[in-house]
Amino acid sequence: MRIFWPVTLVAAALVGLLTYGVVSKGTDTTLDDAVAKGQRPTAPVSALPWLAQQGSGSLANYKGKVVVLNVWASWCDPCREEVPLLQKTHDAIAAKGGVVLGLDTQDASNAAIGFLKERKATFPSLRDRDRSYGREFGVTGYPETFLIDRKGRVAALRRFPVTQAWLDQELPKLLAEKA
Repeated sequence: MRIFWPVTLVAAALVGLLTYGVVSKGTDTTLDDAVAKGQRPTAPVSALPWLAQQGSGSLANYKGKVVVLNVWASWCDPCREEVPLLQKTHDAIAAKGGVVLGLDTQDASNAAIGFLKERKATFPSLRDRDRSYGREFGVTGYPETFLIDRKGRVAALRRFPVTQAWLDQELPKLLAEKA
């Protein structure tokens, strides 16, 4: 009986810690919920270093443009697969006032730069070294993509790899909007 009580206490404590861990690490769906309701929350703006050039940039650099903000990492297989579509999209929307902006995370800069060069990607990318900027969007996995309207608001998001069908559904209406 004496051994049973401490084992039960330890088991209960472990269950409690596990429950706390699951609940406290859950995805923050505030942004997702707002966008699903047709709202357009203001996108977070933070200055971050450019991936392949000196200085820093942010979404503020693209005010008045439609931004396809794609969160990626060089070691992410789905990220690798979607780069050709993102580059094609970047090329297609440039003349219409749009841009694909990459947000590299959890990478050494040389690995990330090599990743883009291997795939002949020319769209600009920022570095989110500590994932703090991605967390402002509720990013929990890679890739994730956010469509930012000309006023700097999140108009659509995708927590999975992008598809041509999704871009065809969402981008034309944003590109048609005035700033």
